[in-house]
Amino acid sequence: MAEAPRRHPRGRPGRHLHARILRHRPRLLTAGYAGALLAVVGPGVLAGLSDDDPAGITTYSILGAKYGYELLWVLGVSTAALIAFHLVGARMGVVTGRGLLTLLREHRGQRDARAVLAALVVANVGTMCAEFAGVAASLELLAGISRYASVPIAGIAVSALVLRGSFHRVEHVLLLVGAVFVTYIASGLLAHPDWGDTAKGLVVPNPPLTRDAVLVTVATVGTTLAPWGLVFIQSYAADKHLDLKDLEYENVDVIVGALLTGVIGLFVVVACAATLHVSGIEIDDAKDAAQALEPLAGGSASTLFGIGFLGASLLAAAVVPLSTAYSVAETAGKPADVDDSFGEAPVFYLSYGAVVAVAAGLVLVPGAPLIQILFLSQALNAVLLLVMLPFMRRLAADPGVMGEQALGRAGRIVTGIALGLIAASVLALAALSIAG
Repeated sequence: MAEAPRRHPRGRPGRHLHARILRHRPRLLTAGYAGALLAVVGPGVLAGLSDDDPAGITTYSILGAKYGYELLWVLGVSTAALIAFHLVGARMGVVTGRGLLTLLREHRGQRDARAVLAALVVANVGTMCAEFAGVAASLELLAGISRYASVPIAGIAVSALVLRGSFHRVEHVLLLVGAVFVTYIASGLLAHPDWGDTAKGLVVPNPPLTRDAVLVTVATVGTTLAPWGLVFIQSYAADKHLDLKDLEYENVDVIVGALLTGVIGLFVVVACAATLHVSGIEIDDAKDAAQALEPLAGGSASTLFGIGFLGASLLAAAVVPLSTAYSVAETAGKPADVDDSFGEAPVFYLSYGAVVAVAAGLVLVPGAPLIQILFLSQALNAVLLLVMLPFMRRLAADPGVMGEQALGRAGRIVTGIALGLIAASVLALAALSIAG
C-alpha cells in the first residue's frame, strides 16, 4: 500500500533561511490578503515567466511573422493547459513537500523515475542551448559582443547566483529580472497591431493543415507547457516550504504566472504579425524579428525587443538547470535544496553545473545549427510531455499520494482534455511528416 503523504521530508528545523521567514508568517497574514500572497509568490510567477524564454520568443515570433494572427488560438489553448498543469504541480509540491521525481521514485519505482528523468535531461539540454543562443544573439544585437565572450560569462553568472546564493536572495533576483518582460508589451504596442484580428485569432480556431503549420503549432504547445517548467514549479514549491494554508495564495501565484506567459507571448505574436507578416518578411529567429522591427515599427521597438530577449535568456538560463538539478538529485534520493552547501548536496550542484557546461559548449561549437536546436527543441518538448504528463496526472489523482487534496473529477477531465489535445497535435505532425 502506498504510504500516506508526509510533509517536507527535505527540510530540517531551523536549517534554512526561508524557515526564518515562515516563523513570521502569522504577522504577515494579519496584514491582509496581499501580504499573505506576497509571502508565497515565486513558484508560479517564475515558472510562468521562464516559459517565455528565447526558444519561446523565437517560436512566437515565427508564428506571428509567418501566420499573422491566424494561430493565436493555439497560444490561448496552450496557456489554458499551462494553468491546469501548473496548478497540479504546485499543489503536489505544497501537499507532499516532494518534487515530481521523488514521488515517481517512491510510488512508481526507480525505473519510471529514470525514464522520465532521461526524457527531461534531453529536453533540458536542448532548451539550455536555446537559452545561451538567446544570450549570444541578444548581446550581439544590442552591443556587438561575440558569443565566445557572452556565453561563458552568462554561464558563470547564473551558476554563481543560484549555487552561491540563499534561497531568498536567488528568488528575489530572479523575480527582479522577470520585470524585463514588460519590454515585449511595449514593443507590441509600438507595432500598432490590429486588435480586431487579434481577438478573432484568439477565439476562432483555424486548424493548421500543412506540415509547417502543424510544426509551429506543436512547438508553441511545447514551449508554452515546457516539461522542465512542470518539474521546476513542484520542486520549487517544496523547496520554498509552503504548506496547506498557503495553497489558496499559491494558486493565485500560479494563475498569474501562467497568464503572464500567455500575455507576453501574445504581444510577441502581434508585434510580428502587425509588421513582419503584413510586409511578407520571413524570419528564422527572434534576432531577425528584432532587426526587422526597426524599419517597420521604429528603433525603440527593436531595442525593447532585444532587451526583452536578453532578460528572457538570463532568467531561463538560471531556472532550466535548476529544474534539472532538482530532478537528478530527487531521482537519486539525494538532498536537493538551494540552501544546501556543495558538501551537503554534491549531486544537486554537479547536475546544475553539468547542464550549464554542456549547453554552453554546444552553443560555442563553430557552425552549430543554433536555429534548428532552438526551434526543434520546443517541438521535442511537446513529444516529451506525452511521457511526463500521464505520470504526473496519475500521482495527482492518487489519494495515497495526495490525501484529501487528490485531483477530483473536474481536474481529471480538464487535464485529460489537455493531454488529448497535445497527443493529437503530435500525432498530426507525425502523420504529415510521414506523408511527405
